[in-house]
Amino acid sequence: MTESIFKKFDLTGKTALVTGAAGLLGRQFSLALAQAGANVVLADLNEDIAAQNSVELKHLGLSSVAVKVDVTDPFSTKAMVQHALTTYGRLDVLVNSAALDPKFDPANLSDQEANAFETYSLESWRKALNVNLTGMFLASQAAVIPMLVQGQGVIVNISSIYGLVGPDQRLYEQADNSRQFKPVFYSVTKAGVLGFTRYLAAYYAGKNIRVNALTPGGVYNNHDQVFTDQYSARTVLGRMADLDEMNAAMLFLCSEASSYMTGSNLVVDGGWTAW
Repeated sequence: MTESIFKKFDLTGKTALVTGAAGLLGRQFSLALAQAGANVVLADLNEDIAAQNSVELKHLGLSSVAVKVDVTDPFSTKAMVQHALTTYGRLDVLVNSAALDPKFDPANLSDQEANAFETYSLESWRKALNVNLTGMFLASQAAVIPMLVQGQGVIVNISSIYGLVGPDQRLYEQADNSRQFKPVFYSVTKAGVLGFTRYLAAYYAGKNIRVNALTPGGVYNNHDQVFTDQYSARTVLGRMADLDEMNAAMLFLCSEASSYMTGSNLVVDGGWTAW
């Protein structure tokens, strides 16, 4: 008899580090991994929110700790990993969720400029590449050191459907016919995440370090009805994702349930890219 399939999803005794843990999905990923038994390190530049999220997990009887990190700073990412090792003694899973992601829900809409390609600033371009790609590079570089010593590890990188296809800019037209755009850096960096994932997976062949990507579709976060309807019409399932609908996929990729997967991209998009 083989072991129960449910055992393969068990992360008891493992330590998982989630960057971007103060974010919308980072908070969900942290919860899912902690519920599966992992000790979870919630890392984010916004230490206060990461700490609040950690306290919420502890109130549920789950193991977690928060740490501040600037993923663009190699000293900060190394300190983040050292904090995980000092606290829990090992590091088994890294989830690279930290990223600049221009959002169009009510809480963030006012922060978005037009983002037109023709006038997009070089400063904004460089900042985004530094966070979304260099940050993932530095966090991974720091995390693989203890993984190599342990002889095993898992890295999951967060991409996006806009790393697979171009944004449908019609979705971002406002009711007053003013135009906003999903900026160029987002598609470029999220496509880069997939290349980075394949590189690392191939580089660590034979080292028992698996590297995969998770590509979410749009997650509902109190978007206005016009945007919600327009986005939903583009998906096969006819709706945006609920907040927790990436969690099972994340747990799958972080656990032994996906033991024969590396260099892959798991797309959870309600069928957006199917047509």
